[in-house]
Amino acid sequence: MKDLLKNLTESYGPSGNEEKIRNVIKELVEPYSDEIKIDAMGNLIVRKKGPGKKLMFAAHMDEIGLIVTNIDEKGFIRFSNIGGVSPYVLLGERVIFENGTVGVIGVEKLEDIKELKMKKLFIDIGASSKEEAMEKVKIGDMATYYRECTFLGKSISAKSLDDRAGCAVLIKALKEVKNPKYDLYFVFTTQEEVGTRGARTSAYAIEPDLAIAVDVTLCGDTPEGEKMAVELGKGPAVKIKDMSVLSHPEVKQLLIDTAEKNKIPYQKEVLDMGGTDAGAIHLTKEGVPSGGIAIPTRYVHTPSEMVNLDDLENTVKLILALIEQ
Repeated sequence: MKDLLKNLTESYGPSGNEEKIRNVIKELVEPYSDEIKIDAMGNLIVRKKGPGKKLMFAAHMDEIGLIVTNIDEKGFIRFSNIGGVSPYVLLGERVIFENGTVGVIGVEKLEDIKELKMKKLFIDIGASSKEEAMEKVKIGDMATYYRECTFLGKSISAKSLDDRAGCAVLIKALKEVKNPKYDLYFVFTTQEEVGTRGARTSAYAIEPDLAIAVDVTLCGDTPEGEKMAVELGKGPAVKIKDMSVLSHPEVKQLLIDTAEKNKIPYQKEVLDMGGTDAGAIHLTKEGVPSGGIAIPTRYVHTPSEMVNLDDLENTVKLILALIEQ
């Protein structure tokens, strides 16, 4: 799991530009799949044939990022956000473009930190002119955080654990599944961070009988943190609701019963912000019974997101128990 997470989180793949991370995942899952398809939206759809109804699992490949909007005469780069990026998190950060160009986030002089907006920030790639900068970076190019995956005991800190942690869980479950009772679809979706777009089109094509989104969720266990009943290391969280979905009652209960029957520790997630691929999937065609498994994660949408190894392993166990019962 550690090697897998390092490989996935250190790969490049902002929303709308997922080719590199998709290639990484495709190579990992090919030996264990019966059928692989890349659709028009760039989703990687991996099928493991089984005798029963269609069961779809979705985890998004894309990560938040930045997109170049302008380059000035001195070679400083202005940008906008791709997904939920806070200007306060960006100060002093390093970012990397698809071609390997690294830059540092700088800020204009501020009289008050409350004046900090995205338009006050710029990327410095060490260029001394617009022409020099444009040899490496063009308008519309995307960048992501430049951080390595670090292991802190049972915890792992990295950028893009949202949702490469979910991708890792699905890859490991696909490798370990032995006797599926359903026709399984493991979907590594695109553009979740900008509107769950890949999940919408892939679910439309698959027409699943039941769907589970595997994504990260916030924790309420840090000092003065959000008052939320999810903690790191206490097991995967069964989604009750978020801003995009009220989990189907039977799907929610199925996950709870499966966890309890197999003595897998679990929590319950009631999220009053954000959403997951389940929000798009459950509205597909005439509707799909949908729910979610949430991986507890600290510092979401920062360069140093944090998950727990035991939580990841227990998420794999929950998925395997579900598809083999």
